[in-house]
Amino acid sequence: MCAPAEIFRAARLVALGRSGERVVAVALDDVEEIARIDLAVSEAPAWIAGTERADGPRWVWSDSRDWASWLLSDGRVVARCHDLRLSHAILAAADGDASPSAWAAMPDEIAIDDGLFPPERVGPRLDGIDETLAEWRRQAESLRASPRAGRLRLLLAAESAGSLVAAEMHDAGLPWDVRRHEGILTAELGERGAGGRPVRLEAVAARVRDALGDPSASLDSHPRLLRALRGAGVFVDSTSKWELSEHDHSAIEPLLEYKRLSRLFSANGWSWLDEWVADGRFRPVYVPGGVVTGRWASSGGGALQLPRQLRPAVHADPGWRIIDADVAQLEPRVLAAMSHDADMARAAAGQDLYEGIVASGAVATRAEAKIAVLGAMYGATTGDSGRLVPRLRRVFPAAMRLVDDAARAGERGGVVATWLGRTSPPPDDAWHEHQSRASTMGASPADEERARRTARDHGRFTRNFIVQGTAAEWALAWMADLRLRLAALPPVPEEQAAPRSGPIFARRAHLAFFLHDELIVHAPASQAEAAAAALRESAAAAGRTLFGDFPIDFPLDLRVADSLAAD
Repeated sequence: MCAPAEIFRAARLVALGRSGERVVAVALDDVEEIARIDLAVSEAPAWIAGTERADGPRWVWSDSRDWASWLLSDGRVVARCHDLRLSHAILAAADGDASPSAWAAMPDEIAIDDGLFPPERVGPRLDGIDETLAEWRRQAESLRASPRAGRLRLLLAAESAGSLVAAEMHDAGLPWDVRRHEGILTAELGERGAGGRPVRLEAVAARVRDALGDPSASLDSHPRLLRALRGAGVFVDSTSKWELSEHDHSAIEPLLEYKRLSRLFSANGWSWLDEWVADGRFRPVYVPGGVVTGRWASSGGGALQLPRQLRPAVHADPGWRIIDADVAQLEPRVLAAMSHDADMARAAAGQDLYEGIVASGAVATRAEAKIAVLGAMYGATTGDSGRLVPRLRRVFPAAMRLVDDAARAGERGGVVATWLGRTSPPPDDAWHEHQSRASTMGASPADEERARRTARDHGRFTRNFIVQGTAAEWALAWMADLRLRLAALPPVPEEQAAPRSGPIFARRAHLAFFLHDELIVHAPASQAEAAAAALRESAAAAGRTLFGDFPIDFPLDLRVADSLAAD
């Protein structure tokens, strides 16, 4: 019989759990246990690293936010994992299981520290080995019973790879130049005055109050600002930029400027710098699968809302480069591939997709093409979108049929699924109540109109869900492939290192930032060309992974520079 060490080094799957101050590892043959070992917390990282080097199993664990972050704090990484928490959410939705489960908990706040398992967590933590094995077996059974098992397995692998990317990007951080950031704040907002309020921001606020004729007007309270505007004769229902811009009043221009500056000050001002940037790195906390479509969210730092005026603060370390890549028209290209619309794929081939739509004769200008495509994906039925979308139906019938069918399913109260099988949430109780009330004897015209409106709203949601969700899957595949390509690059000499990226990433190109359809890699100058090639190759590989040999390309707008500052 093989010794335990040999069994583990040959195992395809190894589950990890904990018991008190011990870490328990179980080698698995699918769902059957074939060996078990328990280790002191202090010796577990080295054992995991040795097993990883020997055969690289897929590690099955409760949550990468705990396990991957802990391993990173010890200077260790693994190539593959199965994140049970993220996978549970996907499979429960696919099974139509809405019953409460601690495995599906999504904390609002996520604490990450350097110890084994963060001490502050919202909701229970199920990471004992018995709970881990039971959940793994439940998920394996769910997959075996699913008619979409093949695609779901790919989705779970991609989602779990994303959880590793999220932990690693937090660990490496995004290179951030505090001096440049402070310079931008001072140029935009002015120096900080008494009480920390920037002088230019206060000067613009004074202009607004003068124009309103109200020296005490509160500009940061929505209801009070509405009252002040109405008192000055500006009758608006909201303080949105679009509604304010429709009015001709001397307060509008400085108010819009105040809102812009105030947003910068509150969201990314000096306090943000103090909280989120340390040792030349911005380290946000990413939340993979934080949106129902599978898009990521962040639980701190506003990583997914990085203002354009602050992008020059993203600056490579000396001797390193920032490689920024984003995908041109990702969602429309995904729509073409999902629907196998060959005409739409030809419009996208080797060119700007919107220009290709103009060349197809569907619309006259690129601006019209963009309006039409966004209207098709988001269900716009009025204005220019309402006028232009029918033209797309004539020229690209397969693509339009796909989103139209998804919308009709949503209007009926049904659910839809992305390309790899992530399922949309069903309508809520209020939706069912509106539909029920409209179908009863004596229903009023208002009841019927409310039911139609809520049905259309859910149809617009499901229409976009399949496209946005599949685009998120493509992005996961892109990151997963790129992560392994970058990891295969040889480390640069110590004298070329960027130590602030930490021991794992200081000497090689690595992922540093992700925003829906944009990736940023921080790379030694000597690896910049190889990293750029890896970005392009992984984008092409992601397309093949999802869509096989369907002829759709995913071109990148790619730039290698010292920073994200515009040329």
